[in-house]
Amino acid sequence: MIAGQDRAVEHFRRAWDSRSLHHAWLFAGPRGVGKAHFARAAATRLLAQAAGPAFEAEGLETPETHPIRKLIEAGSHPDMRLLQRLPKEKGEGIARNISVKQIRELGEFMGLTAALSPWRAVIIDSVDDLEREGANALLKMLEEPPPNTVFFLVSHAPGRLLPTIRSRCRRLDFQALDDAAMASVLEQVLPDATANPWEKLIGLSEGSIGRALAFAELDLAPLEEGALAILRNGDPHNSKRSDLAGQLGRKGAADRYAAFLELVPSLVAREARNLPEPQRQRALRAYDRVRELTAIAPRLSLDPAATVFQIGGILASVTLEAVS
Repeated sequence: MIAGQDRAVEHFRRAWDSRSLHHAWLFAGPRGVGKAHFARAAATRLLAQAAGPAFEAEGLETPETHPIRKLIEAGSHPDMRLLQRLPKEKGEGIARNISVKQIRELGEFMGLTAALSPWRAVIIDSVDDLEREGANALLKMLEEPPPNTVFFLVSHAPGRLLPTIRSRCRRLDFQALDDAAMASVLEQVLPDATANPWEKLIGLSEGSIGRALAFAELDLAPLEEGALAILRNGDPHNSKRSDLAGQLGRKGAADRYAAFLELVPSLVAREARNLPEPQRQRALRAYDRVRELTAIAPRLSLDPAATVFQIGGILASVTLEAVS
């Protein structure tokens, strides 16, 4: 089920049903609102209807019993490719980018004849993660697309993509989910939770089901409360920011640290809306500084504890007469 994105579902279904399908689609919008899920459902629907047997289903649904859906869920459909960041060859964790090697292997896939129907599908989740050389290699494929091949490009920050990539795609925008859609999805994925935790998750997640699940799985609520305490009340003795740095700098906290970096800019922006002047202006300046730091920290592999401590200092500056 695609929750909360009815307009996008209708738009894609109309294009597919009329077979006026653009060869490349850019699914753009905030993280965690269902873009990748939509891409997988759209690719499954396309390949299942193209190969048969025929079926009737609403939206982008494909029956669970359909053989094509089973192949895709098993990761063994010969006419579909999903490109994501891979585990590091050395050490733990996930690679920083989708490599140019993965894109070149995709080019080899394009040279093959489709096996189960005339159609093929490629999902890149997310296209924001492409290396520069990989982006240029992808651009060549989009400029000269193989027949009956559809690219689904998931992007959380489409403005950062090469303009030439954007110009060769049909863009479909995804919005933050409303509370009803959030509750519907959470009821499915967290069936054992009570209504009260759902309400808490919905309030913290700003319409992102991905963020809500991260809060639930990574226990981010205490981290948000700690950051808010610094933002609202300051941290004259550095104890609050030291506590956050200690929690997120320890071994095994990499996922919580990465999620915290995503959380903090939106937290500052949300608080800034309700602050009086001149505190609001200080909060907006803090937002710019936090956004810059959280963006470069993963790319430069900055020390997590030091980064969180620095973020705490920026948050504390909002309560001061002047930004330090």
